[in-house]
Amino acid sequence: MFDIIIKYEHFNGLVPDLKLPGDQSHEHCFPRKRESENAKCISILPKEVGHHLSLSYYIGVDWIVENEQAIYVEPKFNKDSQLTNYLAMLVKVLQYPESLPETRELFEIRLNKPFIEIEQHQDLITPLIVVQFLNVIQSIVRKGLKKSFYKVEKNLTGRIKGKILLGHSIKQNLVKNKTLKTVCQYEEFGFDGFENRLLKKALLFVQRYLPTLSLTGLDKYSQQILGFTMPAFYSVSDEIDVNEIKQSKPNIFYREYADGISLARLILKRFGYNITRTEQKGKIKTPPFWIDMSKLFEMYVLALLRERFNHQELTYHFTTNWQELDFIINTSDFKLVADAKYRAVYKTFYDKDDIRQVSGYARMQSVYSLLKKPQNEIIDCLIFYPDPENGHKNLKEVNLKEVSIKQFVNFYKVPVILPVINKRSSNFINDTKEGNIVFA
Repeated sequence: MFDIIIKYEHFNGLVPDLKLPGDQSHEHCFPRKRESENAKCISILPKEVGHHLSLSYYIGVDWIVENEQAIYVEPKFNKDSQLTNYLAMLVKVLQYPESLPETRELFEIRLNKPFIEIEQHQDLITPLIVVQFLNVIQSIVRKGLKKSFYKVEKNLTGRIKGKILLGHSIKQNLVKNKTLKTVCQYEEFGFDGFENRLLKKALLFVQRYLPTLSLTGLDKYSQQILGFTMPAFYSVSDEIDVNEIKQSKPNIFYREYADGISLARLILKRFGYNITRTEQKGKIKTPPFWIDMSKLFEMYVLALLRERFNHQELTYHFTTNWQELDFIINTSDFKLVADAKYRAVYKTFYDKDDIRQVSGYARMQSVYSLLKKPQNEIIDCLIFYPDPENGHKNLKEVNLKEVSIKQFVNFYKVPVILPVINKRSSNFINDTKEGNIVFA
């Protein structure tokens, strides 16, 4: 047996009961696009009394000592009685299909590590994967399922097509005196190809899994997607071999299919390729995983901005000189460089490194060219940050330059309220539909 230590994101302090040897340290970094961007999910350093544990902006579950001790990191922001409802944030993000490619960087699943047994309500990763998968499937169905060649094996009467399967024909026909029948294998062109069968198989798993969550807001959202997508797979079989799933490689020329197949394989592996495990309650087994809350906050702010600004007015991830800016807002009222920082420090103060970073972005020649600003003028800078008490639920009518960071010229900040859920709730994904989101 092993034990699990439960902490909140951002925890920083001594933990005396870790099973690491007294002089041993432990850390794990979250993978990013560029190796230099890797950030520590967890860091444990030896001290005179116990170990010092530092957690950053990641939630999830992972091993500290493999098969002996694990750590479970809950989502939290500011209030002890409430947890950040990360899934409600994701639902908001996925209202804009163009955000889907960015969600690939939201989580890491360590499938090469032993699974960890946790309570079902502690499973943060499966609902996230399911929501992403449903949105990918919805996008695929809107464009239409793709056709492909696939092998068919049929017992034909009075004719031969393709390759004769001699052994099958003898067993099924000749020994039973069915002399006019022949088992043949040949190719057909249609919707019943491997990719569509794999997607349908995962959809059936999702359909069985969703009712076990006792959803109050996400249920309607997901059922609408299932009602829209399932009829498109009516003529597609769900017969598929496990080895075929494991060895398959998605076609990179069909990006949405590649995403869908990747998520489908994760879903099937999560449930051990056994659909009865989708209805499992109480204790479940999950691979170690981490979810990047700072990235999710950035994308949540992007969704709020997209409600207000069109594509010409809002630039996301403007890249120049090997630098990547979060947002550039270019309207008649606002010409500014903005960044999303998942830090509570901005409620009362600021982070000097953030100020330097955003200021540097606003001094780039390419940014001046994009905003068509004369070089003798200072470009406005803006930081979005979470604030459960004084933040904004949306940004539609907000004056982005209303609150300044007084220590700096032309520097502003805008607080954002994040959806939350009570810690005592039976699971983390209640009240996720936009109309039911609970705010602090």
